[in-house]
Amino acid sequence: MYTALRKIHKDKDAEPSEFEESVAQSFFDLENTNQELKSDLKDLYINSAVQMDVAGNRKAVVIHVPYRLRKAFRKIHVRLVRELEKKFSGKDVILIATRRILRPPKKGSAAVRPRSRTLTTVHEAMLEDVVYPAEIVGKRVRYRLDGSKIMKVYLDPKERNNTEYKLETFAGVYRKLSGKDVVFEYPMTEA
Repeated sequence: MYTALRKIHKDKDAEPSEFEESVAQSFFDLENTNQELKSDLKDLYINSAVQMDVAGNRKAVVIHVPYRLRKAFRKIHVRLVRELEKKFSGKDVILIATRRILRPPKKGSAAVRPRSRTLTTVHEAMLEDVVYPAEIVGKRVRYRLDGSKIMKVYLDPKERNNTEYKLETFAGVYRKLSGKDVVFEYPMTEA
């Protein structure tokens, strides 16, 4: 019984939604039809998938992958996203590792929370996952007079051709996932 349902593993044996099944089916199809991705996709699966409305009339498909498989997904990230964007025409595909945020330990408790499970660290890692083919080369936080803040993230100009059209999608997806306003830019180069 080798079907598309083996490509999605949800927590606590929850039933996948119809959209998640369609994403799992596209992974299954890619594994069976695309020869260059076949061996890489054999042992990979996803946790969940969500379709989000982002800036304007654009839509994004956010696919959550298991944290321990993120390195395997990163090896084939560019080719996999290209193929999935063909299948979901007009939608940007973003792969994000599933991370868990733990609450701070109670006063007097001997338990220590790992630094990788803090809210700040998880949001930082999520930001890197969202922009993945590009690297983050700088960040600035701007505080407005009304108390709100906006973060400017500078991306590596080498990946400008591959990511420039997705900047609004990156900002919209990150805002939905973390609740933080982010502006993505490329640093100015001195000529």
